Amino acid sequence: MLWRESDLSLIDCLWSFLALCFLAAFCFHKTLARPQKEHEKSTLFTCFQDLIRYGKTKQALHRGDWLRVFDVPKRWFWHFYLVSFCWNVFLLVLYLNSTCRQQPLPSWLTGILDMLTGVVTTDIKVPQLSTVLVQLLLSIHSLRRLLECLFVSVFSDGVIHLVQYVFGLGYYIVLGLTVLCSDHGAKGTGSLMSQLDWIHVVGFIIYVGASLLQHRSMLLLARLRTGTSGKVETLAHRMPTGGWFELVSCPHYFAELLIYISFSLVFGGLSLTWWLVVLYVLFNQALAGQLCHELYVSKFHSYPKHRKVIIPFVF
Repeated sequence: MLWRESDLSLIDCLWSFLALCFLAAFCFHKTLARPQKEHEKSTLFTCFQDLIRYGKTKQALHRGDWLRVFDVPKRWFWHFYLVSFCWNVFLLVLYLNSTCRQQPLPSWLTGILDMLTGVVTTDIKVPQLSTVLVQLLLSIHSLRRLLECLFVSVFSDGVIHLVQYVFGLGYYIVLGLTVLCSDHGAKGTGSLMSQLDWIHVVGFIIYVGASLLQHRSMLLLARLRTGTSGKVETLAHRMPTGGWFELVSCPHYFAELLIYISFSLVFGGLSLTWWLVVLYVLFNQALAGQLCHELYVSKFHSYPKHRKVIIPFVF
């Protein structure tokens, strides 16, 4: 949905709801942070913490055996990016095939888009540069993260909740559809290059910079567990240093936020739908970053006090 349209569509409501859920979870966690020991024996509190934590931030949580039944290995993160890459390439091929050959999208896809946007799909005369670019960049992003999970990251025996795993798979499916929804009704004409505007270039530059930042951060995290030979030396959690880790505890989360902002700029900054996605990513990464930051502060007594959580000098 474009910004100039006033009524919220189903896809807008979905992303607004998810953003509010993670904002509420963040606020609830911050509220209970100090009197946490008073609630440690509460089943409700434990279930809440079990749902919002994963990996290293979950290891210190006192959980009953019945909760561990829902544990899934964190190293399965690569499943998310494999699904995302395959799905987004598939959607991109469908989109380009439809617009370049002047054929309608498959009926099942138009039905989903119509339901999510509340706008009846009309045949697009030419491919929209914004849609093609975001779908392509999202595919590249997913492929890079997949390769990092398989060949760069060194996973310990950390776990995620089964609900988080299922949510992650569904998230990337909906995200791909959201790309098509965000430019639904766009009226760009002419060839792809003729639609190129300065804001596309700015968005692309931010995307490249943020991707490099995230990759560099993942390399630094991996080197905490590997020696100079590249072989794994330990699975223990060490204090990250170097790069943007000198400014924030989780620069890779900040980079993720910048990547989604870059997508919004590629959409010309006019897609309300995608700004709602950015809002969701902000609260999601803020919660994950806060949990990591608290762990580092409690685990390493010499942890630098000037380091923020995810956004340098701000939060």
